[in-house]
Amino acid sequence: MHGIAVAILSEDREHLNTLQNRVDSTNLGQVVSTHLGFPLVPTDPAIRQIQDLGAEVVLVDIDPQNPQHALAAIELVHASTSDITIFVAGKMDHPPTIVAAMRAGAREYLDRNVDRESLLECLTRLASVRSKKMRSGAGKAKVFTFVNAKGGAGATTVAVNTAIALQEGHGKVVLVDFASIGCAALHLNLRPTFGLFDALQNLHRMDASLLEGFMTPYKGGLHLLAGPQQPYPAPPTAAELARLFDLLVSHYSYVVIDCSSRLDQTTRMLCDLSNAVLLVTQTDVVSLWSAGRLRSFFEEGAGRDRVRLVLNRHKKIPGFGDEDLEKATNCKVLWKVPNNYQLIAPAIDNGTPVALHHNQEVSNSFMALASALAQAATASDGALDLVYQHDKNDPKKKAVGRLLISPLRAGQ
Repeated sequence: MHGIAVAILSEDREHLNTLQNRVDSTNLGQVVSTHLGFPLVPTDPAIRQIQDLGAEVVLVDIDPQNPQHALAAIELVHASTSDITIFVAGKMDHPPTIVAAMRAGAREYLDRNVDRESLLECLTRLASVRSKKMRSGAGKAKVFTFVNAKGGAGATTVAVNTAIALQEGHGKVVLVDFASIGCAALHLNLRPTFGLFDALQNLHRMDASLLEGFMTPYKGGLHLLAGPQQPYPAPPTAAELARLFDLLVSHYSYVVIDCSSRLDQTTRMLCDLSNAVLLVTQTDVVSLWSAGRLRSFFEEGAGRDRVRLVLNRHKKIPGFGDEDLEKATNCKVLWKVPNNYQLIAPAIDNGTPVALHHNQEVSNSFMALASALAQAATASDGALDLVYQHDKNDPKKKAVGRLLISPLRAGQ
């Protein structure tokens, strides 16, 4: 798999090879292009190659004896490309060159004999900054991740139907199947040719056209980035996930992630990239106990303040209210999906999601959940301001301007 795509420019062949080896040794950067010499005009083939190969970073080598060519190249690359970060490798004992490089458009200035650790630090910092920008949600898609509190709780069912409901009423949606063995396609009666694993393998050359080629379309315009038929040989890195989601949030209004029962570092990273994490559970003792443990698991990441409970197949338990649920799990209740096994079970078997069965209580519940998620305000840290209906009567919990969610009565 590939990480951050890097192009290298240098007038010194030997140093060009050295820098390529340094980038490859980080296991985060992947060299997609090397060019001996610097581009002179915007139409230079080197510029076109950088763009065609999807380079995210251009590493420019500055010859200390003749820095002007490299400085002109930095300025040209900066002016001729969009969303490409420029790193510079040069002598650290000449401040005028450093200042000139930064003014020309460089973001990082590294020693010309940069070691693996320093280069890895810069690449990691770049991946982190891009992830934060994505989570801020400014002008980009909202990302919702669905996770089972316990196997069989129904995360895939809830994710699939929420994605369909979002597509019907709120904008362009992609459903991404991150389950260890993907089954979202079965819920939609689809037979994907390509999917998530193919996209992760081709991040170094990904563009809008190729991304769409990996999607499986569904009626109404919903896109599915299908999960694998067997577990991944290796989990994706943080940089790969950041790169993939940077693309997804730029091309869709909503990204719905089905993690199903997958619980690993990838799931935690996905939750960190999400605006809301929907922990799907039922109200039995084992499910609620498990939900509480997962809440603790997510506390170690940035996703901890974004976790909300979705009660699936819900039936009201006399004497056990929402406050009891929240105390047992240390997590706020967001939604209650009513229990209707007679409708949902055949819908899954036939690949016809219940969200398409209009005027049913359970289908209306998914439509209302989608509307609440779509309309929720995004805070500065990327989290959604989600408050469940029962909180509105509690003056200690009510806050001015918060979205109050009023789902359909779920078996109450």
